[in-house]
Amino acid sequence: MKFGFLGLGAMGTPMALRLIAAGHELSVWNRTEGRTKPLLREGAIAAATPAEAELGADAVITMLFDDEANEQVLFGPNGLLDALEPGALHISCSTISVALSERLTAEHARRGIDFVAAPVFGRPNVAAEGRLWIVVAGSNAAIQRARPVLEPLSRGISVIGSVPRQAHALKLGGNFLISAMIHSLSEAFVYAEAQGIEPSTFLEAVNSALFQSPFYAAYGNVMLHPPKNAGATIALGMKDIRLLREAAASRNTRLSLADNLAEIFARAQETGLGNEDWAVGQYRMAQRRGSLS
Repeated sequence: MKFGFLGLGAMGTPMALRLIAAGHELSVWNRTEGRTKPLLREGAIAAATPAEAELGADAVITMLFDDEANEQVLFGPNGLLDALEPGALHISCSTISVALSERLTAEHARRGIDFVAAPVFGRPNVAAEGRLWIVVAGSNAAIQRARPVLEPLSRGISVIGSVPRQAHALKLGGNFLISAMIHSLSEAFVYAEAQGIEPSTFLEAVNSALFQSPFYAAYGNVMLHPPKNAGATIALGMKDIRLLREAAASRNTRLSLADNLAEIFARAQETGLGNEDWAVGQYRMAQRRGSLS
């Protein structure tokens, strides 16, 4: 099959490479042109514009950083939406606001284009292994059309509902839980260190006794052994918490822990930790807050 793929950042590049490895033909585009080089070496075709990536494609996948990037790529000059014909399929793997998801749903419906929300859970190394977990929402027919794109990327797919906003809302909720987990684990590590317990020993004992969670183990390892390249940054976590709070407010809901995390992320940004790995930055903030000396 032939797919267009827009957005070749830390997550988009390994996802696109997995599709090529699965035997699909890709037309790729990225705002920073140099990002396409690893894909071109593997046989992808470079598109000059987002609109050009759609030509002859069975589906177009977007994996863009934020709402602003989606606005530019989808609605801007030579944007994707004006190029898509009625009956085309657009799969949005980006983590975007619920408000933008609702706007995209209405716009696709007006143009007769199938739209599937399919945000992903997993860091870049998980994407490279084809082991993302993908949450999808859209019409049954559109989801069935999307499966050949999504299956080579994932170890599992959860169908959330028929309205795309549901998948994007769930992704924000999931990222909130990751931030909350990192926050509690960071403070637990600070507590353990003060008691003379190695954080790695604390993590192994508590995870074995209480959670048996590969995510506690994985994120704890990232916190204690910072990677050379951030899988996701504090700035990204800050963006997702903001979008979660906006979505909650739109349904007259307040989340006190999310409010607290937003303040922590803002302080981290102010103190120069914005480009730190999400987990590492939160841990460093907990260490700063935890010191009474």
